[in-house]
Order: sequence, then C-alpha cells, then structure tokens
Amino acid sequence: MFHSRLHSFSRLMISLILALPLAAGLVGLAGSATAQDRRQNTPGEFDFYVLSLSWSPSFCEEAAERGGRSQIQCGGRPYAFVVHGLWPQYENGFPEYCQRPSPRLNRNIVSSMLDLMPAPGLIFNEWDKHGTCSGLTDRNYFETIRKARAAIKIPAEYLDLSQAKTVAPAEVEEAFIKANPGLSNAAVSVTCNRTRLSEVRICLSKDLQFRACEEIDRRACRRDQLTMPPIRGG
Repeated sequence: MFHSRLHSFSRLMISLILALPLAAGLVGLAGSATAQDRRQNTPGEFDFYVLSLSWSPSFCEEAAERGGRSQIQCGGRPYAFVVHGLWPQYENGFPEYCQRPSPRLNRNIVSSMLDLMPAPGLIFNEWDKHGTCSGLTDRNYFETIRKARAAIKIPAEYLDLSQAKTVAPAEVEEAFIKANPGLSNAAVSVTCNRTRLSEVRICLSKDLQFRACEEIDRRACRRDQLTMPPIRGG
C-alpha cells in the first residue's frame, strides 16, 4: 500500500514538473496578448499610415450598378484619383474608432477637404474611424492628409483618362513608382473590385516618408488585368 501511494505521488510530481514549462509559456502568451490589447485602439500608438487613393470612375460605376443615391463625386465634375483616407496601421492589423463618441468634427474642415475627398459623409466617417486613432486634432489630421496627398504625384497617363483603359496591377504600381522617386514595390499596392481598379494604397511613415508594408501588399489585387473606367465627362 505504501509503495503504491509513493508511486502515485511520484507520478503526480513528474506531471507537475513537466507542466511547468507549458504553464510558463501560457503566461508569456497571455502577457504578450495583454500588451497588444493595451495598445489596440490607443490614439497615436501605431506604426505607419496608408494613404488610400480611390479611382473615382470605378467607384461611380459601382455605385450606379448598386442603384444607390447619386454621390457628389459622381456628378458633372470630372474626378480621377481622390483620397479615400489616411489610415493608421500596425505592422499587423490596424486600430479603428479609437474615441467613442468621437470629437465633433468642425464643418469648416469638412468644406475645406472637399477638393480632395469629394463627399462629406466620407470625411466624417474617416475622422470617426481612422482620424481618432492618429492622436492628432481634427485640424491637424486633415492637414496631414493634405500633406500626404501633396507628396504623391499621380502618373500623367491617369490625369485625363478619356477612354476606358485595361491595365495590369503591376503596371499601375510601376507607373506610380516611376512618377515618385523613392517609392518601391514594397510600399505600394493596387486593390480591385471584380474587374475594375479600385484603389492605389501607399504606405508612409509617421513623417510621411515612403516605407515598406508587407501586410498591405499581401492584400493587393491578384487579377492579371483590370479596367480603369474613363473620367466622367472625358
């Protein structure tokens, strides 16, 4: 009986000893997860920006197909690439809606941004979802959007596109790289919606310098060919 109890006790101790490294590992994982959670959605704590430039003619064709109400940017004025947003990013994932409720956005700022982002609803949404994560005031955030957009030169062939154009995503990337010294394939990606070019996304450091972004590149369009609808009125 004594030997049986001693054997059972020994097995229990061995099991506990073997479990210690696993338990330590789980504590380590929990600690790292907690650290990441503390950072998640904390205003101003992120790694880089993504400047998203939307090809407006694609957006307008898709909006018409959905039968939605007419958008301001889909009226008579011709728009080419417009700013969709400037998005704070982590190396993996991104923050969003970092202040609820978000600070009230000044309507004068909205009016001042319509030349780059021709839809008031978009401007309000971008502030609520992304701007509140920047750690900047509303005025400084939209000034940063304007600076980021000013730092990007749109390739000449896309400024006045009067007829539909068939392109490869890599071709669009190369055109932007050629027009913007210092930009590399690792810092730009093209997205698509079905057969149309949707957006060009460019990764920028917090001081608006080009920088690589592997995760954004992994989400790029994988189609061989895309259509760029012509600019309205073209």
